[in-house]
Amino acid sequence: MRKQIVFLTSLLLTFTVLAACQQDKSKRPSPPAQAQCSFSDGKTITVDYSSPRMKGRKIYGGLVPYDKVDRTGANEATTFVPTADVTVGGKSVPAGNYTIFTIPNPDKWTLIINKKTGEWGIPYKYEADELARIDMKVSQTPSPIENFTIAFDQKGNTCTLNIRWETTQASVDISEKK
Repeated sequence: MRKQIVFLTSLLLTFTVLAACQQDKSKRPSPPAQAQCSFSDGKTITVDYSSPRMKGRKIYGGLVPYDKVDRTGANEATTFVPTADVTVGGKSVPAGNYTIFTIPNPDKWTLIINKKTGEWGIPYKYEADELARIDMKVSQTPSPIENFTIAFDQKGNTCTLNIRWETTQASVDISEKK
């Protein structure tokens, strides 16, 4: 009888811990966000990420060091899912599921598209799984941006991926391969 009570108590404790671990991601300090761009044929690019807040901190060259791989958001690695074959900054990316990372610098960023999915954002140890490294253009935003944001601007059949935070915007053009 005593063994059964110990077993049931252990089982109840395990389920309680598991339930607590399955937290509502929207209540995180860096809540989930999504950016999407649609091509004329209905195919899309979807980016899922977590959006940290600036909270008065120095971001680029501070919290996010220059010349080191960044998780590009917070929490789990940011996903990049094109449903069409695309060209990202001149490099071919087949339709599929990927993660993206960046290497920020004051005058140029590098976008890393990685074939490994499902990992936590950092530390970055996935060089062997890289599909491409792509140069991104960097510009200054007119005013500070509190929430880390990934968004698309669309012109014709080109989606421009924009990463904005603090006073920095990094961009790269993506087009559907025909």
